[in-house]
Amino acid sequence: MAHDFPLFGDPSGTSGHSGGHDSSGLTREAVLAAVEARLLTTFGEPSGRAAVTFLGTDRIEVLRFGPDAEGLVRYATLGMSAAPMADPTSPVADQVRGPRVELVLTVRGGRDGVLRALATFAATPQVEGLVVAPGGSLDLGSPLWEGAPFTSVLTAEPGGLVPDLELDEPADPVRFLPLLPMTPNEAGWKRVHGAAALEERWLKHGTDLRDPERRAVPLD
Repeated sequence: MAHDFPLFGDPSGTSGHSGGHDSSGLTREAVLAAVEARLLTTFGEPSGRAAVTFLGTDRIEVLRFGPDAEGLVRYATLGMSAAPMADPTSPVADQVRGPRVELVLTVRGGRDGVLRALATFAATPQVEGLVVAPGGSLDLGSPLWEGAPFTSVLTAEPGGLVPDLELDEPADPVRFLPLLPMTPNEAGWKRVHGAAALEERWLKHGTDLRDPERRAVPLD
């Protein structure tokens, strides 16, 4: 894994893509320009950005927004939606049709060390052929950032934080999936009982999922 420029450095730096939709079709540059515009419209100008490149994959950026008036910092991936995620059972990958997503994590106070985890999650469709969808889990196998009590995330339903981004037909829209950090015990419980049951338990106990130091919800 290589950083193209310093971790969350100057947010005015170039992002490596430009332009919008054009007559040549749905290019990577056009999709990512539209995605970035949607993020800026929703959250305002980024307070930082960084890029990560894994061997054999396209570059993934992470944009940081905030903190806002409530002290919330949002981290959004940029690059995952450049191509549709392919059904791993399909013999031929469709270059236009198929789900496209980006990931958004909200942390009170911010934890910039989460960059590596977010880039890893965003690269999984390219590396593992994984289709990331609401209700699924992404497991890092180590803390999401140094000292974090979480090693994985639940991918939640899109639309509540960042509206879906429509692309030119026949491409699917880009959906922005919130990530909800899970402790190892919560992740294990979710595998048995399902995502809806875990979210219901969080809701029942008033769990603040944006708290970077929260404890696991009672699972008895």
